[in-house]
Amino acid sequence: MTTRVIVVDDQAMVRAGFAALLAAQSDIDVVGEAPDGVQGVELSRRTRPDVVLMDVRMPEMDGLEAARRILAPPPGGVGTAPGEHRPRVLMLTTFDVDDYVYEALRAGASGFLLKDAPPADLIAAVRVVASGDALLAPSVTRRLIADFARQRPATRGRPALRLKALTERETEVLTLVARGRSNAEIAQTLVLAEQTVKTHVSRVLTKLDLRDRAQAVVFAYESGLVAPGE
Repeated sequence: MTTRVIVVDDQAMVRAGFAALLAAQSDIDVVGEAPDGVQGVELSRRTRPDVVLMDVRMPEMDGLEAARRILAPPPGGVGTAPGEHRPRVLMLTTFDVDDYVYEALRAGASGFLLKDAPPADLIAAVRVVASGDALLAPSVTRRLIADFARQRPATRGRPALRLKALTERETEVLTLVARGRSNAEIAQTLVLAEQTVKTHVSRVLTKLDLRDRAQAVVFAYESGLVAPGE
């Protein structure tokens, strides 16, 4: 299977460099590039990629708003309607845009990548996100969200109530996901088979109506299940 990718970044050299690096991989096909969020949204709808590499700061429309538009659920319903295409969005960022990244994850982005990451990390990130196994670099994302939550405590209430839908074991699994643990690490901690952990994670996402592990981490902080600094 070939992963179709578009690159959205306002810096031409960065955009071209990422595109060339990815296009050199036999399992990745770069189907387009865009210099801003407006053109990125249009390009995504036209080319129907599997993964969108989205810069955070851009003119015309920033990456946050572009991600929201690309990932917005269809009018009048939840989820993806038959025939509708919703790619995975991987945000390109630096540590000085924490607020944007946090909001992008809430909007449904599958994770983020630092723009100065090694080339191998970029290639691996695209493959991980394309497989649906977001989140990339969970420990880094967990720290980012924890820092944001510490600065701006989230309003509890509805997210906390939704936790009641989970079993005790599912709650334990969600807690460990939010702390940046991989499935293998969770399996070791709870003395479970890794496949069992995957099943629990899948049930958590379904019960809480979450897109992937990235949104699960955000939800855990917003609901108060995990507190910054724990």
